[in-house]
Amino acid sequence: MSRTAITATKPAATVRTGGSRFSVAKPLIYIVLGILLVTQLYPLLWLFLYSFKTNDEILSGSFFSLPSVWQIENYSAAIESGNYWRYLGNSLFVTSITMASVIVLAALAAFAITRFRWKYGQLVLLLFLLGMMIPLQSTLLPLMIIFKNMDILNTHLSLILPYIAFQTPISVFILSGFMKAIPHEIEESAIIDGAGVFRIFRGIILPISVPPIVTVCILTFINIWNEYILAATFISSEKLKTLPFGVNSFVSQYSVNYGAIGAFLVLGALPVIVVYFLLSERITKGMVAGAVKG
Repeated sequence: MSRTAITATKPAATVRTGGSRFSVAKPLIYIVLGILLVTQLYPLLWLFLYSFKTNDEILSGSFFSLPSVWQIENYSAAIESGNYWRYLGNSLFVTSITMASVIVLAALAAFAITRFRWKYGQLVLLLFLLGMMIPLQSTLLPLMIIFKNMDILNTHLSLILPYIAFQTPISVFILSGFMKAIPHEIEESAIIDGAGVFRIFRGIILPISVPPIVTVCILTFINIWNEYILAATFISSEKLKTLPFGVNSFVSQYSVNYGAIGAFLVLGALPVIVVYFLLSERITKGMVAGAVKG
């Protein structure tokens, strides 16, 4: 091979300086990631400082200046006057029931689709995938009519049922991708030992599928916790409203107390932020687990 050909094969993003190689691509990646980090943290930092300021400091236009006196009273007003604990309890109840139901239904459906040898498995999976394409807004009127006829409108059940329906397709997709990669020899050994279908599912498949199940839990939590349209449409009782609707209600009621509004927004976003930062690595591992095994 000629000297010219060998030179042409060297990476274009590498520069030789003083006998050592310096990669141009790595600093560019760090710069891009740094810019993304700043753009993601900027609103959170601004909101955090905002929540401790007085109205005069907020209206002065100093976005990143520290409060002259940290107004802890803003959080007291948000918790007491905004009924924060009631909204938080409602959100926790609805989200917990939805998460448990989605995990059970999606795990059973994915198990049946991927582990049973039947010709309609891929067709059923396709039906679930089609469910991911249905816009939530297009179901508001039909669901309201159905729930009114069922006499469950203005109850938590009117939120839990559609939440389960909209979260199950993506959950089945994630779990089926993982379960498909599990070797069938494991089940065959259990069948020889006399294990039934549910014993195999409970004792073998579920323990192995913990990573994608955790991913499903986190994604379901984030999606349901932040949902506003269905909660605003189907719930009218103040005692049953969830936290996103409570944030909107508090902002409308205390539109002149900007510090308290900021405090309520921080309290509303805090559970999602904590869950995501603590478990974000598990989301990535669960999403790629099936692909890595395959």
